[in-house]
Amino acid sequence: MQSLAFLCLGTMGYPMAGHLARAGHRLTVWNRSRARAEAWAAEFGGIVAATPAEAVRAADVVFCCTGDDADLRAVVCGEHGAFAGMRAAAIFVDHTTVSAAVSVELASEAEPLGIRWLDAPVSGGQAGAENGALSVMLGGDAEAYRAVEPLLDCYAKKTLRLGPVGSGQRAKMVNQICIAGLVQALSEGLEFARRAGLDAHQVVEVISQGAAQSWQMDNRAATMLDGRFDFGFAVDWMRKDLTIALEEARRIGAPLPVTELVDSYYAELQATGSGRLDTSSLITRLTRPPDEA
Repeated sequence: MQSLAFLCLGTMGYPMAGHLARAGHRLTVWNRSRARAEAWAAEFGGIVAATPAEAVRAADVVFCCTGDDADLRAVVCGEHGAFAGMRAAAIFVDHTTVSAAVSVELASEAEPLGIRWLDAPVSGGQAGAENGALSVMLGGDAEAYRAVEPLLDCYAKKTLRLGPVGSGQRAKMVNQICIAGLVQALSEGLEFARRAGLDAHQVVEVISQGAAQSWQMDNRAATMLDGRFDFGFAVDWMRKDLTIALEEARRIGAPLPVTELVDSYYAELQATGSGRLDTSSLITRLTRPPDEA
């Protein structure tokens, strides 16, 4: 068994690290809130470290799943960061959704240390992490990917290396671009059905068997119609991801008119205090009474 470390045990990292432990791997873990790391260790075993540098000292592979560019730099860089403790030839697998630029930047800092960097954002949300059914899109060295692929399989149903460092993050941008448009279209369709006097649940039952079917329809239509929006990935995080995608689009000259529009709708939700609701709450823009719309 390889020696593993997992940094940041949030909504996604906690169950992902758990799957590695269930597969028989012994992990050293670190989290900003030590209480959460200790709770994880009580459930799965393993060692709790005081700093990222301490957590990774003996690790062959280090996993990380934190919040954004700044969070990732804070975990990796500095006197107590992961790079200060990792040994040469170790592999850093970053599951955070961040900009491609920061992935390339940190991979460049890792290279002279002998550390191999893989940007490996995930899709599938909290349920995918808990059920071991994530999709992982990777960028980085092909040999490093082959070395960690069996570990990724502990919590992923699909992994694929797409090219050099940054490729995984750009693929995740595609993922979020597609989701944004789908959630808005589903919101409009459901509200149209309601205003047309149809039973929207029945409409979904029939159209989900045809060309309109999607993961969002299968997993969120019923809860959207019931006004329940506590299913994981929050508006605040989606806005972070869409901002990354829109900035990259401007850099490469890719038009994203629908994504820009949906991002502005999510900004409206944030402004009304709905940033912690899940992304399917987009429908609430359409279901407000006319005097509130």
